[in-house]
Amino acid sequence: MERKTLYGAGLLVVVAGLVFCGVMMWRPAIAPLTQPAVSDKLSASRGARVVEQGDCAVCHTRPGGAYMAGGLPLVTPFGTLYTTNITPDRDTGIGLWSESAFTRAMRKGIARDGHFLYPAFPYVHYRKMTDQDIADAYAFLMSVDPVHAVAPDNHMMFPMNFRPLVSFWNLLFLHGDPPRDDPAQSPAWNRGRYLVDGAGHCSSCHSPLNLIGGEKGSELLNGGLVDGWHAPPLNGMATAANPWNQTQLVAYLRGEVASEHGGAAGPMLPVSLSLAQVPVDDVKAIADYLLSVQRTAEAPQPCQTLKPEAPQASAGAAIFAGACASCHGAGAPMRAVDGRPGLAMTSALQADDPRNLIKTVFEGIPLSTGTTSHYMPAFADSLDDAHLVALAQYLRGQSCANRPWADLGKTVTTIRSEGQPK
Repeated sequence: MERKTLYGAGLLVVVAGLVFCGVMMWRPAIAPLTQPAVSDKLSASRGARVVEQGDCAVCHTRPGGAYMAGGLPLVTPFGTLYTTNITPDRDTGIGLWSESAFTRAMRKGIARDGHFLYPAFPYVHYRKMTDQDIADAYAFLMSVDPVHAVAPDNHMMFPMNFRPLVSFWNLLFLHGDPPRDDPAQSPAWNRGRYLVDGAGHCSSCHSPLNLIGGEKGSELLNGGLVDGWHAPPLNGMATAANPWNQTQLVAYLRGEVASEHGGAAGPMLPVSLSLAQVPVDDVKAIADYLLSVQRTAEAPQPCQTLKPEAPQASAGAAIFAGACASCHGAGAPMRAVDGRPGLAMTSALQADDPRNLIKTVFEGIPLSTGTTSHYMPAFADSLDDAHLVALAQYLRGQSCANRPWADLGKTVTTIRSEGQPK
């Protein structure tokens, strides 16, 4: 009798567990639109601003591809995802999505047909946007040209290729609503916090992630790793050894070269070009808020530069003279004309992580719609690993001799291998 009772209790637990999992992992579809959505022009014009604030085109437009048609590969620790088509095409895009379906995706990470979206789509941040901003973003996306484009299949590792498991990730990390304004702060500060935490989803890149891809709540804005680039900390910027001010940060965020810091490169470059399209007051608000965020990690020692010496006969100095000095040397015309800072002052050389310097030298900075002088050729094919190590050691010594980079050879080899086709 006791054995039967135990079996019954065990069966009840199993059934309850299966029911719980079923409830957690199933979401209903939302009926498709029977007629194409008609966008309100005023709402769509506001939505264009919201979409730029959220950098939507940065992920949903692949290089050389149609606007918002998706297909960009996103490499994650769990496999490669391809961004989706968010044009109003009715077969391959979101043309069948109602506003309520779009809102559910933005707030809960659920597609119109009920499948779970991977959190590489930052719905954990978009849920903090206001109803009006989400409705305006929908109106704008429904007004762009529809494009028939099917994204390649994702290549995710087991068990993350089973989408319903995302429901348990959501249980841990999907929370928070649009923040209430802090009456003790200025309207600009409150606006900046709203944009940083919501549409801008800054902590998605600038925070370390845990083993299952969630942002570490205790280390928000402490810096992260994105596409092989180091996303620097966004806290303590105003009090860093090489501090930022609002003018510099606004220039950087708008795709310009910031005095004493440099310009955006890597994944941040397209983000800055998006922010260059929004009203400058929004960017100033973002800067106001970020410059108020206090550091939560121990600050590194201030950099100390080398004392000027008689000619430095080193391999790095020779490489710099041959490959870099025409643009970055003290007497280079481009320095005088464009106000470029000396390399020693740039964030890439002041950072504890050498990745951004190495990636910039390897990949360069492409020509863009931003400041025309914000360009650098790639040197991956003209400098071998030994040359790059010597150059990085030389430049670090010029900017931060008291904190030399360790294991540069290993780092350079690793970064070069990351750029090789798989």
